[in-house]
Amino acid sequence: MCSHCDNADPIIDVRTIAPRMRHATIFMTFEALPDGEAFVIVNDHDPVPLWYQFNTQYSGKFEWIYEHHGPELWQVRIRKAVA
Repeated sequence: MCSHCDNADPIIDVRTIAPRMRHATIFMTFEALPDGEAFVIVNDHDPVPLWYQFNTQYSGKFEWIYEHHGPELWQVRIRKAVA
């Protein structure tokens, strides 16, 4: 699925989650991460609206790295900054 991903990082395939639960699941996962750790989300569209939410709620506390950028599959690694 993700040829560039570290196998130790959890992967959340949001395509398999009910739309109303997607962002809540992602934010709960992020909040539970230890500082410096990451997870990967997989989506069927560019999750830029999610980036805006992260930037509003966690400005300066996360790193957002596109690992695959469309056109049919997007993968983003979200890393929690070290406090």
